[in-house]
Amino acid sequence: MTSISDSPYVLRTQGLRKAYGRDGSLVRAVDGIDLEVRQGETVAIMGPSGCGKSTLLYMLGGLDRPTAGQIWLGGQNLSRLSERGLARLRRQAIGFVFQAFHLMDELTAVENVELPALLAGHSPRTARRRAGELLERVGLASRASFLPTQLSGGQRQRVAVARALVADPLIVLADEPTGNLDSAAARDVLRLFGHLHQAGQTLVIVTHDVRVAAPADRMISMSDGAFIDQTTPHGGPRARRGALAGLEG
Repeated sequence: MTSISDSPYVLRTQGLRKAYGRDGSLVRAVDGIDLEVRQGETVAIMGPSGCGKSTLLYMLGGLDRPTAGQIWLGGQNLSRLSERGLARLRRQAIGFVFQAFHLMDELTAVENVELPALLAGHSPRTARRRAGELLERVGLASRASFLPTQLSGGQRQRVAVARALVADPLIVLADEPTGNLDSAAARDVLRLFGHLHQAGQTLVIVTHDVRVAAPADRMISMSDGAFIDQTTPHGGPRARRGALAGLEG
């Protein structure tokens, strides 16, 4: 795992903006976002389609560059990193979970999970062992040799969660993680996210579904590229420990 600075914040942004087009056709997808995420905290960013939440998440994860503003992750300023340095930080410090899973169809479940660890420089033996442990943790040890096309949507998303964790990231960023799942599979994935938070994993989840956001430490509402409201339904990260216990049955 990438080490963090003395700051209590794993992730911090200041004046973050993303604009597309020019002059009269300029669209401000993200417009002046300030965000601070503490270690072990789960933050849910809510809003309708087109409000800018996925664009924000991609910038937080170094998949897209902001038009203006700053992002610090683990004490590093992303704007000062080269493309190579940014790619290295993504491999070592960030786990991604996407709505569409983004698994490689030609690789088995265990091969999909171990890939980020290999890219981060772990030995093949270590990467395979870690992948096997994580598949067991998400309840898919018996499906390790299956291809993604042989798995249900919920199973594929659980493989994606295991893949996001394999390099022991500072933070996991999830983009509508239950958006392609039926209600039963969604409950399994939400329960899994509850376990991750109990274990101290820092999470940022963007969603339009209040059921996904409800267990978070903070729920932030977003509209037209800006934050418009914030609530702390469980009193913060420490208070939420007890609230999550009910998800683990």
